[in-house]
Amino acid sequence: MNRRLLSTAAVAAALLMSAASFAQDAPQLTEEGAIAGTMNIDFATRTTPDTSGDLKEGSSAVGAKDTYKFSLNAAKTIEFNGEVTRQPKLFSRLIGRTKQDGRLYYNVNIAVLNPKDMTQKRTVGKWVGEVPQDPASGTYDLAGGKANESPMRIAIDAIGQAQAFTDPFAGKFVGKAEKKETLSERLYERVVNGKKTTIKVARADPMTFQGVELAKGPVSAYPRTRVDGRLDYDYETANYLTDGITFTYNLAGKEMTDKITGSIKWVPEANYSTNGRGAYEFNLRFNEEKNQPAQGEGTAFEATTDEAAFFSVDDSIPSLTGKIEYVDTFIPGTETVSASKITYKLNSNKLTKAQVVNFFKLWLVVIGPTNDD
Repeated sequence: MNRRLLSTAAVAAALLMSAASFAQDAPQLTEEGAIAGTMNIDFATRTTPDTSGDLKEGSSAVGAKDTYKFSLNAAKTIEFNGEVTRQPKLFSRLIGRTKQDGRLYYNVNIAVLNPKDMTQKRTVGKWVGEVPQDPASGTYDLAGGKANESPMRIAIDAIGQAQAFTDPFAGKFVGKAEKKETLSERLYERVVNGKKTTIKVARADPMTFQGVELAKGPVSAYPRTRVDGRLDYDYETANYLTDGITFTYNLAGKEMTDKITGSIKWVPEANYSTNGRGAYEFNLRFNEEKNQPAQGEGTAFEATTDEAAFFSVDDSIPSLTGKIEYVDTFIPGTETVSASKITYKLNSNKLTKAQVVNFFKLWLVVIGPTNDD
């Protein structure tokens, strides 16, 4: 298919039109492939072990990095194409002194597609910068790249009448725990078909968001957004669960708050150990409490611990569903993944484009922890 590049004036008009239409009515998107595309991960940190003997046992060699290359589309009209590299934190073998800081590096091109002619595309800016990881706490500092004059940011070029801008990310999030023995039990609940449904996780590892600020862009339809809350990992099932990730932003002068609840369930194929095929099935609900029908007193007497019901999809509620499919390659003779080919097939149900893009940005921010065992 031929892809005709937009002229400068046409690109500017498309950008301004997109922002204006968003400000007026924030239309909902109910469509398959709201987040779609591919990603290839090379876990070089797992295939390049330390041979010096100076580092903690099981460490990768100094300088080895994992590479995440991708071409992903969010909300149908924004394309993110590039790579993120992950440098792990490394400690000395004897006294645990930091030998290498943990760090993420972003180098991503951002393009927009013309909503009126999806064959027209133009690169309008970049998502770049680095994110250091505190070696003691495992906390990622989204603004920490400023120390090396490389803050993580979205930088949009001037195109026609659309002005250039640069907006930084900020805040912190805590990745998976270093000491697994500190993990505790946690109970999760939701209402499914009028019945309270609960499941218990014995070892929940919380990924906690502490005033994370997602940069705006590529147009004003996607405003700067604050994120708080937690996404918990269950080591027994490899599932992710959350009882609340909150997005707060201002859209066309109106304060907006979205609360995401639900699950991301790992479903490997029966012969995953040989073919490496599995998928994360998404069942994330937006503003679940606001969109649930009124419940009577009987709900309290209809509680269930049915796991299948807990993970069931309810299309009556705004949600992000679908799959992220994995084909993993293993280091010969082990269960350790050395590379992954990933296909995104996530669907939006009654979501605005801003809600889809906000989640996409957050998922790209946590690309390291969500793909690291």
